Amino acid sequence: MDHRTIASRLRRMGLSALLLTAPAFAGPPLLCDPFDTAGAPSLPWGGDRWNQPLAGYDRTRLVEGTQALLTPQTPVIARMETLRRAAMYASRDGGIARALARALDARVATAGDDDARALALFDAGYLRETFEDVVRLQGYDMPGFGEVDAAALRVLLDGREGSEEIARALALRPGDAAMHFAAALVARADGRRHDAVRHARLARAGGDGDRLPAGNMALLAN
Repeated sequence: MDHRTIASRLRRMGLSALLLTAPAFAGPPLLCDPFDTAGAPSLPWGGDRWNQPLAGYDRTRLVEGTQALLTPQTPVIARMETLRRAAMYASRDGGIARALARALDARVATAGDDDARALALFDAGYLRETFEDVVRLQGYDMPGFGEVDAAALRVLLDGREGSEEIARALALRPGDAAMHFAAALVARADGRRHDAVRHARLARAGGDGDRLPAGNMALLAN
């Protein structure tokens, strides 16, 4: 077992301990707080609650629908909400989860320039981190969430860290406040407090001119 596999398993265990010992904990931050996209389109959803997928949504169209929404013009915050919804839909079927992860990974390889590569890396990494949050929630009461193929998700996640891909995206877009916002939430979910504080500071510093991250900044305080 390599160090990445060990680190990944410890991270999942760490949040489980936090959920058990901190009654005020709001839940995994990549799942339990829908993001304000200021009207940007996303995948169909069943209501305002975080765990309210659209009943009857055709998950066989999820990969195509997700990719269509992740355009070069899509703001990072809107990408986060689309990937949050996509991860919840895909988590119920291991085959769909694998297909979605493969599709987003393929976009990294075919990116034509640094900006496209940064967005593709971000999408691939953020999806994996959101799957991590789904796995972390297993064993807890999740009304409305539905049955999850946790075993398939664990295999998909084993030995690979989405946070590393987000870091590579930020290396290409170091001044992107919304990516720092996402990285802060990911670090908080992973239990990396120092990184969470650092990315939150950079998100706040750069968010003045970008209404999307600024409108969601309160989530960093949850």
